Amino acid sequence: MAAPFNPYDNYLEVMERAAKMLGLVPNDYASLQQPERELKVSIPVEMDDGSLRVFEGYRIQHSSSRGPCKGGLRYHQDVDVDEVKALAAWMTFKCAVVNIPYGGAKGAVKVDPSTLSLNELKNLTRRYTAMILPLIGPERDIPAPDVGTNADVMGWIMDTYSMFMGFTSPGVVTGKPVDIGGSLGRREATGRGVMFVVREYLHRRGIPMIGTRVAVQGLGNVGGTAALLLHREGCRIVAASDVSGGLYDAKGLDVPAIAAYLSQRGRLLKDYEAPATAKRITNAELLECDCDLLVPAALENQITASNAGKVKAGIVVEGANGPTTAEADAILERLGKKVVPDILANAGGVVVSYFEWVQNIQSLMWDEEEVNRTLEKIMIRAFNEVWDKTTKHDTTMRMGAYMVALERITKAKRIRGVFP
Repeated sequence: MAAPFNPYDNYLEVMERAAKMLGLVPNDYASLQQPERELKVSIPVEMDDGSLRVFEGYRIQHSSSRGPCKGGLRYHQDVDVDEVKALAAWMTFKCAVVNIPYGGAKGAVKVDPSTLSLNELKNLTRRYTAMILPLIGPERDIPAPDVGTNADVMGWIMDTYSMFMGFTSPGVVTGKPVDIGGSLGRREATGRGVMFVVREYLHRRGIPMIGTRVAVQGLGNVGGTAALLLHREGCRIVAASDVSGGLYDAKGLDVPAIAAYLSQRGRLLKDYEAPATAKRITNAELLECDCDLLVPAALENQITASNAGKVKAGIVVEGANGPTTAEADAILERLGKKVVPDILANAGGVVVSYFEWVQNIQSLMWDEEEVNRTLEKIMIRAFNEVWDKTTKHDTTMRMGAYMVALERITKAKRIRGVFP
C-alpha cells in the first residue's frame, strides 16, 4: 500500500515558503529541490543458517554547498527512498541553522535489525559500506548513527573503510566508540540539545522549568536522554513511551528508574513495573495527553492532520526528524500551539558529530566538559538567531529556522557559482 504522506513533499513545501518570505527567486534555491546524488545498492548477506538474503540500501547526498555531506545511517524495515531524501534535505538545513560547515546526507538499509544476529548485522554493515565506498570519506560524506544503528555499527563502517584505504581513518564516521576516536558526550548530545532548546524557549516565554509537565514520545537515545535531563532541570515528566507503548502519571514518572530499567538490552517499557498511579497508554494517546510540553522523539509523521487538533500541549519541541506533517503544522499554528522545529531542536547530535570530526582531523581529544560547554554555546546562539528571525518576520519558529538556514545555504551557493 502506498505511503499516505511523502516527507520529501513536506520539505519542499516548507522550503519554498521560506524562500518566498525571504524574497528569493527560483534560481536561488533551484538546486535545493533535488538531491545532488542518489545511490541505491543491493546488499547480499550470508545468513547464519547458510541462506543468502539481499537487502536494499541507499545513500543520498542532498547538498555539499557548505562543506562535506553529513548524515546518519538508518536501519528500519519500512524505510524508502523518499524518506531518505527528506532526511538528507533536513540535514542540509539542520547543519546550516547551527552554522557548522557541513551539507546534508542520509543513508538507510531496509531491514529490521532486531531480527539479525550480531554476526549478520556486522556482515550487512560491512557489505553496505563497501557498496557506498565511492561516496563516503572524511572530506566527502561522513555517516553517523540513526534509528536502528549505534556506535558499534559506526565502528564496523570505520574499520571497513580503513581496510579499503590501507590506513586507519577515524574521521569517516562520527558517533563511534570513544576507544577508536569517538567523542565524549556524543551519545547524549541530541537529547542534551533538546534540553537546551526547551530551557531557552521556556525562559523566553517566562515559564519556569520547575513543574512544567512534559510528555516524551520515544525513549531511545534522543528521547531517553532528553527526558532524564529535563527531569533533572525540574520538569515533571508525566508521560513517556517506547516502541512497546507508554505510561502516563499526572504526579510525574520516576525517569531515572525507567532509564535504568531500559538501559538493559532487550527491555521494553511494557514490562516495566509501574506504580499504581501510572496508567498504560499507546504512543498515539501520548501525543494527545494532558501536558504543557510535548517532545515527539520517535519517527517522522507522528503528528498528522488527523490528530493535530487533539494535541493538548501548548508547546511542541521536535526531538525526532519530521514528526509533524505540513498539514498538522498548519493546524497547530491555527490553534495557537508553538512548535520548535526539528532542524533546531535536535541539532545537538550533528553539532557534537562536528566536534568529533574536528578532533579526529586534529588528532585531539576534548574532555566532556568542553564538549558540553561548546554544544550549549552553539545551541543557544542558534536558538537566539532563529528567535530573532521569527520575531522580525512575525512567523513560526519553523519558518524562522528555515529562513536562517536558507540564507546561509543560498549565499554559499551564490558565492561558489554553478560549475562549469
